[in-house]
Amino acid sequence: MARFGIYGANGRMGRLLSTCLSQHAEHTLSSVFVRKELDFALPPQTLVTNDLRAFLNEAEVAVDFTSPSGTEALLEAALNGKSPPLVVGATGLDSHQQNLLKQAAEKTPILYATNMSLGIALLDNLVYTAAKALKDFDVEIVDIHHNRKKDAPSGTALSLASSAAKAREVELDKAMVSGRNGAIGERSKDEIGVFSLRGGDLVGEHTVGFYGEGEYIRLQHVATSRSTFAIGAIKAGAWLIGRPNGLYSIRDYFQL
Repeated sequence: MARFGIYGANGRMGRLLSTCLSQHAEHTLSSVFVRKELDFALPPQTLVTNDLRAFLNEAEVAVDFTSPSGTEALLEAALNGKSPPLVVGATGLDSHQQNLLKQAAEKTPILYATNMSLGIALLDNLVYTAAKALKDFDVEIVDIHHNRKKDAPSGTALSLASSAAKAREVELDKAMVSGRNGAIGERSKDEIGVFSLRGGDLVGEHTVGFYGEGEYIRLQHVATSRSTFAIGAIKAGAWLIGRPNGLYSIRDYFQL
């Protein structure tokens, strides 16, 4: 049994994680961090606080699905004192925040993933394999999410693009194209297209296409429930307890 802390419990994923843990027989919800008053009920033994140090001290593992600025504050707290293992699922981190992630991982185990599902972890592997084998095929990635998602392309789409770039031995920053308009000329050989659609309440859909002469292959993952991500984060968090300090990925947990 593990004692979980949920960082940012008032957010949509925070609420879902809290609900899943409250109903989970194997683990307990020991603490939640909120900046404003909590607007839903939790088990009476759960610590509800806006004190980061108290929040971290109460948990065996903490889960964060907030925002880049929220994650930055959490990582700074981890660097400035004792911290339990962290599961971080926030997307859109900038270079400074990514560096903080690496620094904090020297002090405590951290699992960072833009997507916590087994399906995406497997898709990431398949994208790498296909991009390496189909070197003359054009790679195009489309991500579709609900209309409230704030970052584009999604963190998952960027991770998939990164795997394709590694397989092709190109730098993603130079190869990625995320917009086309007007007389832009022919597509270059090394381009990796990453495009985003936003609308309605769609949980998440990612399609990676490999387009060749006379044939193409499309690999697709569709999430039909956010519970997939919450359950994945809980399982990964329990696995992370007791691991050596370091930065882990969801592929490490699934042993892919």
